[in-house]
Amino acid sequence: MTTEHAGPQDASARSVIDRAFTILGTFQGGRVRQTLSEISRRTELPIATCHRIVQRLTEWGALERETEGRYRIGLRLWEVASLAPRAVGLQRLARPYMQDLYETTGYATHLAIREGSELISIERFQSPRRPARRPLVGNRYPMHATAIGQVLLAHAPEEVRTEVVEGDLEQFTPRTYTDRETLNRVLDDIRRSGYAVSDRQVDNIHVSVAAPVFGADATVIAAVSLALTEQDVDGKNMIHLVRLTATSISRALGAAGFGETP
Repeated sequence: MTTEHAGPQDASARSVIDRAFTILGTFQGGRVRQTLSEISRRTELPIATCHRIVQRLTEWGALERETEGRYRIGLRLWEVASLAPRAVGLQRLARPYMQDLYETTGYATHLAIREGSELISIERFQSPRRPARRPLVGNRYPMHATAIGQVLLAHAPEEVRTEVVEGDLEQFTPRTYTDRETLNRVLDDIRRSGYAVSDRQVDNIHVSVAAPVFGADATVIAAVSLALTEQDVDGKNMIHLVRLTATSISRALGAAGFGETP
């Protein structure tokens, strides 16, 4: 039996790929356009190395260079990403129900999935008259503070839940759950009740309500939420509407066989 070992050329290729991924990762967090020097600074790569990889990414279409010299994510990368069924297929099926919820209530509606120990925002309907700083579609956020994150965390595998609860629970406001025992109790309640309410745990204005979305195999694959302000809260009615929307999305996913275990 022989054992294959990666040679210097393989290691070099992996290094270039890792650097390219690092460069693409700098466009998260709301950074839509960046100069070469900004990318170099954020990746801690030498400007010459950064320029060489950025040029290759631009030639392939993963990045696009604007007339003033800034770079943005390219159309070809979006085309490839659009083939990912977990986010894009879910987004497509959920969008009509989310829009109905948004138009019925007038409040921001949000859809997210769990990736590891964080949530990823994949769709959002929001009034331009009520702009919110977050969440941004495509960005990652911690799960312990928002209603949508708490739903995903409550239904996450035990090892993921333990990792988050035992980890660093960032405190955004005095109401944020930072006590592990309290958070575990809340997560158990969410599993029993079928919804979550986060009362100004991320900022001092918004209250969010969320419910789980199930796939065809009856596992939770996403969550949907509604964000409103404290003075606008109509608790029972909002919970009912969010749960109804989550149920409608779940039925659409089930009919499409989305999330079904092979």
